[in-house]
Amino acid sequence: MVHLSHKFSTIPINFIPKQFSKHLPQQIQSQTTPPFIPFSQRQNQRSLLESQLISALNCCTSLTQIQQIHARILRKGFEQCCYVLTKLIRILTKMEIPMDTYAKLVFNQVENPNPFLCTALIRGYCLQGLVKESVFVYSEMRKKSVLPISFTFSALFKACGVVNDVDLGRQIHGQTILIGGFGFDLFVKNSLIEMYVKLGFLGCGRKVFDELPERDLISWTELIVGYVKAGDMESAGELFSELPKKDMVAWTAMVTGYAQNAKPREALEFFERMLNEGVETDEVTLVGVISACAQLGAAKYANWIRDIVENLGFSPTRCVVVGSALIDMYSKCGNVEDAYKAFKVMEEKNVFSYSSMIAGFAMHGYAYAALELFHEMVKIGIKPNKVTFIGVLTACSHSRMVEQGRQIFESMEEKFGISPGVDHYSCMVDLLGRAGCLEEALNLAETMPLEPNGGVWGALLGACRTYSNPDIAQIAANHLFELEPNAIGNYILLSNIYASAGRWNDVLMVRKMMREKGLRKNPGCSWLETKKGVIQEFFAGDMSHPRYGEMKQVLEDLLNRLKAIGYQPNMNSIAYDVSDEEKRRILITHSEKLALAFGLLDINADFPVRIMKNIRMCEDCHSFICGVSQITGRVIIVRDNLRFHHFHDGKCSCGNFW
Repeated sequence: MVHLSHKFSTIPINFIPKQFSKHLPQQIQSQTTPPFIPFSQRQNQRSLLESQLISALNCCTSLTQIQQIHARILRKGFEQCCYVLTKLIRILTKMEIPMDTYAKLVFNQVENPNPFLCTALIRGYCLQGLVKESVFVYSEMRKKSVLPISFTFSALFKACGVVNDVDLGRQIHGQTILIGGFGFDLFVKNSLIEMYVKLGFLGCGRKVFDELPERDLISWTELIVGYVKAGDMESAGELFSELPKKDMVAWTAMVTGYAQNAKPREALEFFERMLNEGVETDEVTLVGVISACAQLGAAKYANWIRDIVENLGFSPTRCVVVGSALIDMYSKCGNVEDAYKAFKVMEEKNVFSYSSMIAGFAMHGYAYAALELFHEMVKIGIKPNKVTFIGVLTACSHSRMVEQGRQIFESMEEKFGISPGVDHYSCMVDLLGRAGCLEEALNLAETMPLEPNGGVWGALLGACRTYSNPDIAQIAANHLFELEPNAIGNYILLSNIYASAGRWNDVLMVRKMMREKGLRKNPGCSWLETKKGVIQEFFAGDMSHPRYGEMKQVLEDLLNRLKAIGYQPNMNSIAYDVSDEEKRRILITHSEKLALAFGLLDINADFPVRIMKNIRMCEDCHSFICGVSQITGRVIIVRDNLRFHHFHDGKCSCGNFW
């Protein structure tokens, strides 16, 4: 506003009548009056500027750019604009800038923060794991009578899930009830279900779900996933059947759930139903199905899913996630050659594909191939991860490459900056134990910087069986009985070690412990795929198979031929204190021998006999099958719960060491 001097000094120019203005000094007449801008137009200009600032913030890719836009915000007078500042804090959060160094300072300058600005700060703290700070902001927000919004509670519930604090989660749940207005808020309720499910309180999550007046796909899927993770596939299936509209996410949850809970046939059944319903599939679905096929270990299913993958456009050539899963599947189906073919055709390889192939070589006893691949990936600049090292150390362990294993273990932290985890120490204990260095393995287990788990002591216990050391076995078993009190395999293994040493009183003591705990031995089970693609299962001592008469005759003929070249049944493979004749009867009906007899009857001599077993193969069955491969000229591949054994011409790929 321009004012006149002297007697007109207090009169604004725009208030001087037009007929008198010509008498004013020339220099004053030449001064123009600022144009009048209506309030609505000024608001439109401000809104436009807000939009421009928001767009500019969205385009920021560095802290320097954010600071430049922030300076513009201040120059334009938007330092109190919650709308723009909310976006600024969200961008700072996205860029992972520590909240206290920037976002909190911006927030503190705002006189009257609104719920969205408060929530942006709460969310930022939550995402950075600073739950205490996020709760403090919420408390200050409530003190100032600022009402929370849906996003406020969803951020807090997610934070409680991250830090595993169900008590805090329940308090915040109580806040939603105390404040009111969120009883019908589906967004808040779904976040609440997710929190309870993640923290393992399925009952609370189900109660929230049951009380919902309306549910969406997220509500259903969150709870289904919760049951899946808890291993309760029955409840998951019931919920799924009630789900009004089933999308790809729900179907995938069921397929992967069955695969993860060792129910591969149910996983394949659901996947086929999914295809028949015309539901779209993605990489996650296919990885779940491929995992199920790997568990079955049957070529029929491996070939079936490979064709589906190709038809759906997820060829391993172009899709690294599916390609890595196929490598794992082929390896677990006993066909490491096809696994390597899938690896070689991949146009893009990452740490996961290399790790899968290294693990495949390791489980088949190809230690040198595994080490060569490891050095190749390092040479081309792909940094190994923790899973990679487990595969490499396993390869060294299965081939008794002690010095190479030591060097690789030491290089984890020194060269690659990866701190060894419990699983890596377990591999090292296994490596030393398999090599007969039981005292060193025990010392490592007792002095390792991490708390040893069942894998560490289990590896040591297994080595004690190989080298008949009941004293160290007892130390390892005592730890296992504390860590895994209901794992029957540990009791059986200790009992077998005592039996091999002739310590029958100790055997009776272990069996008494098993009886008192109500533990029962899982029967040995083996299965194979017939020439017609049917999976046949065999249980130890089971004589009910329709072709048992033929199988028995095959086994007797094989036994006589093997005895002629020096084979004698290994009585130590039977832990029972029974007669030698009874031990021979038990040995000849072990599940893998029954499966082998059927395979020799059913499968053409040009194809290998592939047998899968649920537990470790005993020493007698190993030497028996070695001999059978020699006298019949057949290739026999057995996968037990530890590794693959490739039998050919009287030799095994494990070098009689497993």
